[in-house]
Amino acid sequence: MERKRVAIIGSGVNGLTACKHLLERGCRPAVFEADTLLGGVWARAPDCTSLQSERPMYQFSDFPWPESVTEVFPDRRQVADYLDAYARRFGVLDCVRFGRRVVGMEYVGVGEEEVAAWEEWAGCGEAFGSGEGEWRLTVADAEGNMETHVADFVVLCLGRFSGVPNIPTFPPGKGPEAFDGEVIHTMDYAKMGTKKANEMLKGKRVTIIGYLKSALDVAAECADVNGIEHPCTMVVRTKHWIIPSYYAWGFPISNLYLNRFSEFLVHKPGEGFLLCLLATILTPLRWLFSIFAESYYSIPMKKHDMVPDHSLFEALATCLIAITPKDHYKRLDEGSIVLKKSKTFSFCKEGVLVECESSPIKSDVVIFGTGFKGDQKIKNMFTSEYFQSIAVGPTSSTVPLYRECIHPKIPQLAVLGYSESLSNLYTAELRAKWLAHFIDGGFRLPSVKAMQSDILEWEKFMKRYSRVYFRRSCIGLLHIWYNDQLCQDMGCNPRRKNGIFAELFDVYGPHDYVNLHPK
Repeated sequence: MERKRVAIIGSGVNGLTACKHLLERGCRPAVFEADTLLGGVWARAPDCTSLQSERPMYQFSDFPWPESVTEVFPDRRQVADYLDAYARRFGVLDCVRFGRRVVGMEYVGVGEEEVAAWEEWAGCGEAFGSGEGEWRLTVADAEGNMETHVADFVVLCLGRFSGVPNIPTFPPGKGPEAFDGEVIHTMDYAKMGTKKANEMLKGKRVTIIGYLKSALDVAAECADVNGIEHPCTMVVRTKHWIIPSYYAWGFPISNLYLNRFSEFLVHKPGEGFLLCLLATILTPLRWLFSIFAESYYSIPMKKHDMVPDHSLFEALATCLIAITPKDHYKRLDEGSIVLKKSKTFSFCKEGVLVECESSPIKSDVVIFGTGFKGDQKIKNMFTSEYFQSIAVGPTSSTVPLYRECIHPKIPQLAVLGYSESLSNLYTAELRAKWLAHFIDGGFRLPSVKAMQSDILEWEKFMKRYSRVYFRRSCIGLLHIWYNDQLCQDMGCNPRRKNGIFAELFDVYGPHDYVNLHPK
């Protein structure tokens, strides 16, 4: 494999671990990074941003956190330093080409009609296909100069939370153009850096659209800068489970949702009759788990009428849950952050118009904390209209990725990091190990038809439990079931615990895969 040309696009968590595992197998990939820093979103996140997973769950299996980091939820600087140390430790940094943005990819050597007709992935089910096809990448440097790079295999590690902001649409005359102030997205805010961002916020009337992680982080910084003199207003279109920790009434909820027993309570992709029956019988227990946790987490929410309409279970199923920034509810009580609940909003000259308010929210700056279009970012990578049309599937389906990595109809390419879990780094490492084993000839992929059938089974699961958010492709509630499939593909024993009781009731995490060696 050392003679094969592998390109990795992006040096965030997924790009770093993909490169590391390929290096271990004798392949030296070229990692193209548009930024001047590695770490993906962690390189530019606001200073108050911290992990959403507890530290022991967010680490590489063979690279523990330094002893100096003791926080349960390390901050963005600590995470960025950890990723940088990982890259240096395993020689990844030498492979990264900073300031190189891949602006397009073209598959050449095999016609699109032939590719579309293949019954086996890449024609034979192997990473490099027959050897006739290759990818040509158009790469721009910081000055805009273009180069062409050729690769036998491409790994897209673009991430979900950067690049293409999700900006709401408005009727004519009701959008940002009607507003006299400044309108930006949290992506733009993060790029400013703390000092410049704080200068922008100082003494301003700031309105933030959204109520999840990025919106909460910006609101926290705004409250620190302006206090109650100039309160930050958050327009909340959907209430979410914003929780202080993963403990309810002193009990770790990971014991309710992140072990094998908890997965017996959920209908799984490709399950047999007995597992289906068991999930049906145990459904009331799943409901009780959720009620138990909600009874604790809802206490501060009730005061502000912010208890979500959906269950905590559904929030976990969609990976739409957030850890509160420090003193969030204290800021609500003191008035440095003000919530306005409204399903819809629009702009006017003075600020933002919301439901049930006769006058606008007067604003100087409006910040969209409305997320990103991760699927659009994947689609934009392809120059071919055919690949663009199939890359992310229709909006009525999940993004069609086998094992959340491989598109059945796009050869010699993998996508890492689109699908979410409740601990993305830990999942990323296992996927990267799986992919490196595949690229090194460790196994062949099933037929295109078989992969499409498996994808459909996972789609049914996601639509059943994630409902309108199924496109997020969250595997959080079935991360062990998912990991088992990766282990089986690699010829490894998926049972990682000692003893039946531990296997059923202990929480699964990175430490369980320390000695995972594909055969």
